[in-house]
Amino acid sequence: MTDRTALITGASRGLGAALAEQLAATHHIIAVGRTTGALEDLDDRIQARGGQATLAPMDITEAAAMQQLCRSIHDRWGRLDLWCHTAIHAAPLSPAPHSAEKDLTRSLEINVTATSRLISYVAPLLGTEGRAVFFADDRAGEKFFSAYGASKAAQTALAASWQAETARTGPRIDIATLPPMPTATRARFFPGEDRSTLTSCDEAAHTLLQSLSLTN
Repeated sequence: MTDRTALITGASRGLGAALAEQLAATHHIIAVGRTTGALEDLDDRIQARGGQATLAPMDITEAAAMQQLCRSIHDRWGRLDLWCHTAIHAAPLSPAPHSAEKDLTRSLEINVTATSRLISYVAPLLGTEGRAVFFADDRAGEKFFSAYGASKAAQTALAASWQAETARTGPRIDIATLPPMPTATRARFFPGEDRSTLTSCDEAAHTLLQSLSLTN
């Protein structure tokens, strides 16, 4: 049993699921994702490792649901030790003049607005001793990446501002850059890519947690 807690937003699959599995050795995992079946599979894997998880099948854009989740974390544990934000929306690639307004709107809603809202909800739970981890993906300005690149850059800017503001007081904010991984997001961008050449999510998660001194 551990009294440390880790909130993973975007835990259904990919990097989020890999982080949840590996952190389960030292943290109680609060796993947020939209796919109930995938979260249940994650829970099975965590239990097989001797860990414990609380599943939260919800959409991070639903403000009331996320408020209730954070309130429940406070009521049960009183705090949050770690937040890893892996949830992301990958808009279809498109030339900038032909980018659909609905794709940009959805990208901003998930990648920027929901992230900003979550920061305000999670910050009190982290206090001065907790830690948050965000993930950079610098596609801003690349051809065909207008919606994703702009919204991801804005998300990273939010995290960087929070990082600068809390440098002396805490919580600690990390912004990580990871190697290419065979995620569903990347598959949408590079459908013909040889995925065998990419770094597995498990390996990337392990290396990241070691670099952040978050493993035993």
